[in-house]
Amino acid sequence: MTDPSLISAFALGLAGAGHCLGMCGGIAAALNLGNKRSLPVTLGYHTGRIASYTLMGATLGLLAGSIDLASWTLFLRYLAGALLIAMGLYIGGWWLGLQYLERIGAKLWQPVQSFSSRFMPIRSPAQALALGLCWGLMPCGLIYSSLAWAAAAASPVKSASLMFFFGLGTLPAMLATSLGADQLQAFLRRRGLKTVIALLLICSGAWTLYLTALHSGHDQHLGQDAPPKHHQQH
Repeated sequence: MTDPSLISAFALGLAGAGHCLGMCGGIAAALNLGNKRSLPVTLGYHTGRIASYTLMGATLGLLAGSIDLASWTLFLRYLAGALLIAMGLYIGGWWLGLQYLERIGAKLWQPVQSFSSRFMPIRSPAQALALGLCWGLMPCGLIYSSLAWAAAAASPVKSASLMFFFGLGTLPAMLATSLGADQLQAFLRRRGLKTVIALLLICSGAWTLYLTALHSGHDQHLGQDAPPKHHQQH
């Protein structure tokens, strides 16, 4: 059975089509990715970009999972639910607070952007792959919040999988730009599609918070009802 969180990750990437095109769409035009001869370059770039998301997800999941504390696990679950709601509001255009992450990330992005310039102009799929790996680090509130949400899984495999599916979700919009599929771009930009996915993300986040609070209260209740431990008499 498919993990619902993987579906959410894919839907998040898909719903962020407009934002992805605004942030990354220009690179497709700059690299002249709209002709058949450039297809290997196009695939190389997007492979590098998704690989970058996946590697960052694995790293953060490993770090988050290295802390073996019940309170930390509870915090991560609450964080996951809150971020799903935040990303839903962001996708729906009802709250744009995630833009603050982009302002912070812009400072960290400058040295990476400078480093990535050595791979341009693109002359081979290998260069495109390297550029994609760099551009996966660009300052994007959607990417950063997705990484934090994925890290909340506290597992390198699960966190990497979430970011991989997020990257796959961004592919239709990005490939449509690269290959000139205007009708697909228009469909992915439709307000109705964004609204539906935004509401699903918000509902998923609210459900996550509810289950976390329910289990937290249940655990506390069990702790209170547990019989006291008696010290042995020596």
